Amino acid sequence: MKANVTGKGAVLLGKYVACDAFDELAPLRVVTHAHADHLTGLRQSLKVCERVLMTNTTKDLIDVLRGPLHLMSGYVQTLDYGETIHYKEESLTLFKADHIPGAAQVLVEDAEGTKIVFTGDFRIDGTPVLDADVLVIEATYGSPSCKRSFKRNVGKFLVSLVEKGLKHDIVSIFGYHGKTQEVMQILYDAGIRVPFIVSEKVLHVSKVCERHGMRVGHLMLSGEKEAKELLRQKSSCIVFNHMASKNKIGLNDFRICVSGWEFNSLCRRVAEKEYVVALSDHSDFHGLLDYVRRSKPKIVITDNFRAGYAETLAKEIHKRFGVSTTALPKA
Repeated sequence: MKANVTGKGAVLLGKYVACDAFDELAPLRVVTHAHADHLTGLRQSLKVCERVLMTNTTKDLIDVLRGPLHLMSGYVQTLDYGETIHYKEESLTLFKADHIPGAAQVLVEDAEGTKIVFTGDFRIDGTPVLDADVLVIEATYGSPSCKRSFKRNVGKFLVSLVEKGLKHDIVSIFGYHGKTQEVMQILYDAGIRVPFIVSEKVLHVSKVCERHGMRVGHLMLSGEKEAKELLRQKSSCIVFNHMASKNKIGLNDFRICVSGWEFNSLCRRVAEKEYVVALSDHSDFHGLLDYVRRSKPKIVITDNFRAGYAETLAKEIHKRFGVSTTALPKA
């Protein structure tokens, strides 16, 4: 096979490339983006692989999330979108994936001209669809149950909900790195100019995103005297937190969690002052099928290592398009 997903999570493309996990036989390792489930075995790859490839934004994010020394144990090469490198008889090019800043799709072309594509994680609206002979596709929302039928603009609704909360309370927003910064940009672009209070880690991630083109507004460290005073006085402000802290802090605030695992409605109220808003950085089921339809592959592999519905998606793709499709690794 010209592509595979190993039991350790490495997406193998062509003869020489492993994406998003370590493979001892692959001289090239690609990191599609800086989320933890795509950094599997990175330390091993840095020691063993000839080159570890990623976008410059992804490198900067890993420096923040894992420390500036983490990537110094190997040879890291950063690529711009559309930039091609050649390794023996094959070529490799990264293309934009609309997911978090720096996220990339990977195209490998072999000596026979076969186009082998790995989408990485992506949101269909802002992601260029690549022509592929062999396609490896993410499957996070790969079930027919994962369809977002609501038509309202999520960003506009989020702004209105935040404005509602600010009338009476501090607003605490919970999300993962990358999505948190997307929320900052949505609110900033909407003209919300109350203080944005963040932890040191969220600040550093936000500054990387800002350097690479996002607008996140003026940020204030939560440990600073001014921020502490705003919180003590319950002044109008927004506190941005990592999702892992949602059961520990801001318990009495007006709380908003941004999550992709919402399909029935744009917003779900879970308590008197707590809401879950359906802001996703992954394609839903329709978006995944749309990518396959437009890419026109001869063979499809759904990523069955990471969380999602790879086996269900494989069956649906085969049923709808008649394409040879399998979920790998086998359960």
